[in-house]
Amino acid sequence: MAERPVRRPWPVRRLFPLLGALGLALIGIVGTVWGPRYYGKTAWALPDDLWGTMVAAQRLLHLDLAGLYTPPTALVSLPGTAVIMAPLVAVADLAGLPLTVPHGPYPALWLLAGPYQVGISAVALFGADALAERMGASPARRFVLAAAGATALWSVTVRWGHPEDAVAVGLLLYAADSMYAADSMYAADSMYAARANRAAWLAGAAVAVQPLVLLALPVLAVAFLAGGGPLRRLPGLALRAAALPAAALGVAVTANPSAALHAVTSQPNSPRIDHPTPWIYLAPHQAGDLVAAGPARILAVVAACGCAVLAHRGLAHRRLAYRGIAGRGVRSLPELLWWIAVALAVRSVFEPVMVAYYLWPPLAVALIAAVAAWPRLLWTGAVVVALTFFSQIWWRNPWAWWTPMVAGLALALYLARPGRRRNASAVAPQMLPEAGQEFVPDGAP
Repeated sequence: MAERPVRRPWPVRRLFPLLGALGLALIGIVGTVWGPRYYGKTAWALPDDLWGTMVAAQRLLHLDLAGLYTPPTALVSLPGTAVIMAPLVAVADLAGLPLTVPHGPYPALWLLAGPYQVGISAVALFGADALAERMGASPARRFVLAAAGATALWSVTVRWGHPEDAVAVGLLLYAADSMYAADSMYAADSMYAARANRAAWLAGAAVAVQPLVLLALPVLAVAFLAGGGPLRRLPGLALRAAALPAAALGVAVTANPSAALHAVTSQPNSPRIDHPTPWIYLAPHQAGDLVAAGPARILAVVAACGCAVLAHRGLAHRRLAYRGIAGRGVRSLPELLWWIAVALAVRSVFEPVMVAYYLWPPLAVALIAAVAAWPRLLWTGAVVVALTFFSQIWWRNPWAWWTPMVAGLALALYLARPGRRRNASAVAPQMLPEAGQEFVPDGAP
């Protein structure tokens, strides 16, 4: 048996996303602190939403669980959103940096909070690079992926202050990577079970941080089946995926049932502050000019299940079966990622009130699906970057902003869709691994 290649140190293997995260953190601080001076403003340009999340994290550290969903936190996701910010708040408390809402024009805490939120959000960049490496993307393509990914991540972190979206998507990417490895036709049974279980735990952790990734879980489930996974294992995987979100929500509901259930189920948003869409006319209205976004997201879940049905057919047709080799099929990883992007995109289609960073999750995953070929990567990257900045424009009409955003999202998905795979017989014999090893060059040029 040939010797396994020496594994390079992690900072070397993940150099491109690491540089992207460092560049984004630096640009974020410079742009928010010194950038406003060019516009004649004196206060720093800070993401206000981040401060409410930090208040929730502070209450979590002080074991004030009843206050997780009470003002001024404005928390509408699961408690994992506060958990990922708890280390920052703990350090800020030790350093004596005050956390107040409103935060004032020059909060010193931002100089710590800005780089921290970019740092934890970089899990999405690292997950994207790991998947690109698994697909056999060249260093040049991985560099472009990291550059475009970090640029798009600006909207989620520096502009709006919602690192929970990036952390959840990053965990979802690692779950997809584990699920793909588990379904490899060459994975031994013990390795297969361990990787499938790891994928379920990662998916559950992602949901506990931000429930939007629920839309992608039906696609992961059917991908597991399309890759040869037995149906009898799905209930166990589902229980593992549900354990962390259920425990987190259960603790919050026990501490303050009315506030927690109202925030998580209705998920109120303000059409006066954010972008109303045509669905605003059908959404339930609440006191204080708020709109309940939760009911409309049920439609998104139904649509995501429909995507999973279509994904199962496509993934099953793209399995590679080698003559004389027993085992599971090898799925197309770009195809899996593309369907995950489509499932995440349906949220923007049915959302009654939107914010620009809502577009980021499907755009980020579509960018990874496009990395297998230069034309798809360059065109998709151009649309992703353009849509990231174009979405920051403020239009109040429900049709004027939502229509071009959904059209741009559809264009990015169209450009990122993987082409036809080669037949199994066209794969060179030297690409076949020995028994017990992974099949990794899926999507390689």
